Amino acid sequence: MQYTSFERVKMALEHKESDKIPFDLGASVLTGINKHSYINLRDYLGLPKKEIELCDVMQQLARVDEDVIEKLGVDVRCVDPTPPLEKGLAKDMEERGEYYEMNDEWGIGWKMPVKNGHYFDMIKRPLETIDTITDMENYPWPNPVDPGRFATLKTRADKYVYEDKKAYILGRQYAGIWETALWMSGFEKFFCDMLAEPEYAHALMNKITELKMMYWEKALETVGDNVLIISEADDLATQNSLLCSVDLYKEMVHPYHKKLFSFIKSKAKNKVHIFYHTCGAVKPLIPYLIEEGVDILNPVQVNAQDMDTKLLKKEFGKDMTFWGGGVDTQHVLPFGTPQQVRDEVKRRIEDLAPGGGFIFAGVHNIQSDVSPQNFMAMWETLQEYGIYK
Repeated sequence: MQYTSFERVKMALEHKESDKIPFDLGASVLTGINKHSYINLRDYLGLPKKEIELCDVMQQLARVDEDVIEKLGVDVRCVDPTPPLEKGLAKDMEERGEYYEMNDEWGIGWKMPVKNGHYFDMIKRPLETIDTITDMENYPWPNPVDPGRFATLKTRADKYVYEDKKAYILGRQYAGIWETALWMSGFEKFFCDMLAEPEYAHALMNKITELKMMYWEKALETVGDNVLIISEADDLATQNSLLCSVDLYKEMVHPYHKKLFSFIKSKAKNKVHIFYHTCGAVKPLIPYLIEEGVDILNPVQVNAQDMDTKLLKKEFGKDMTFWGGGVDTQHVLPFGTPQQVRDEVKRRIEDLAPGGGFIFAGVHNIQSDVSPQNFMAMWETLQEYGIYK
């Protein structure tokens, strides 16, 4: 039986096998492709040269075009908010000496080398010198329900679902609750605040949660009842360990995730699946994510500590859909041979695909050092081994 992309994704989320594993490229800013690799891939595929649109300036991710979507059979599309009408604290990108510099609407500063720059790095943390709850509350926070964010959400959502028969990820307006607190404060300050100034840390986490709830209520109202997947994202772990203890996570992050994810599901007009991104060795926190209402873990960072795909599928596969982890994007995809890429993809499919609950994507965005030959070795192996019998 032949399934539409929408049906294929929906069945995977319900832990059922369809005709084949759904494929994602560019449905989020976590499963995309760097503009340099994308230009090379288009050329390799014999597609016309064109001006590349960025869907994420910070990461220099290309917006995947319709001809690539069609040629590669991508099953999932991206419906992210558009820029707000009010710029707030945002400052447009300027070339200053050897760097491009800019501020986002939260007041965070970023820079990228003019020569051979691949993504922006954070250089300014606006709450770094703020210590009181009053000053934090009085900060000029972005307006989460600025109408500019929602101007084209429904048009794009309806087209993808009703015309193209594809699923989409409904994107958030910024990073996750904890990650935003860390970015706004600076990692060192907020880690210290969680231990030494917990009242302030809780107030900041709650403020960000409230802003997110306002955004999600409006976004869900706008798109209506055809959304399957809601995107949220923090990074909770490093390559080898968690970023904080399990106990501190339970105290400082868990309650706000639970509050937000419960709120999202209560406001949705149909059943939605929470897509939650965290890199790293996150296995000790997976039970807490499940309790919070997370349905989809993105990614499985396959070479992080204790992130063995076969064991994770066995332990959590009934409760969690794995989105990504189809190929290691740190070592194998950029630096391996095409045969090593094929072997890696086949192994991950064998571990993660049985019984559904798997959407194929790389561990993270395809970076600028990935050759089109290796990309296509990944894709071709998915076409061969990603079929359900």
